[in-house]
Amino acid sequence: MPKQSPVPTELDQPFYDACNEDRLVVQHCGPCNRFQFPPRMMCARCGNPGLTWRQVSGRGRIKSRVVVYDSPVSTLVPEQPFNVATIALDEEPDVIMLSHLPGVPVDQVPIGAAVEVIFETTPATGQKVPEWRLAGS
Repeated sequence: MPKQSPVPTELDQPFYDACNEDRLVVQHCGPCNRFQFPPRMMCARCGNPGLTWRQVSGRGRIKSRVVVYDSPVSTLVPEQPFNVATIALDEEPDVIMLSHLPGVPVDQVPIGAAVEVIFETTPATGQKVPEWRLAGS
């Protein structure tokens, strides 16, 4: 499935730089000892502005899923219908990422299944983005 090419900002540049190196990083708050995503200027829990970027394992679990039959994104229309799943990171289950789950047939997303991150190159800019696949696939 073709991915849209993000244009990194100052805030999320470290995330996308790590993706280009096939690494998954998320923000970490030392005082709270918690991860957060998407990136923010400060900790969503305590307001700490001194967040750091930490590499995570790239493993998680499928929490939920939907099937998209009518996308408003014109480049995705030829791919319809397609899965969109929410992925909870193993390190911090409150951190949720989205995935199309390449290789998983529509409506056959196994809730609770283990997944691992892969990185796909977007066509317009060559920026890599995280995607998720069933673990061991």
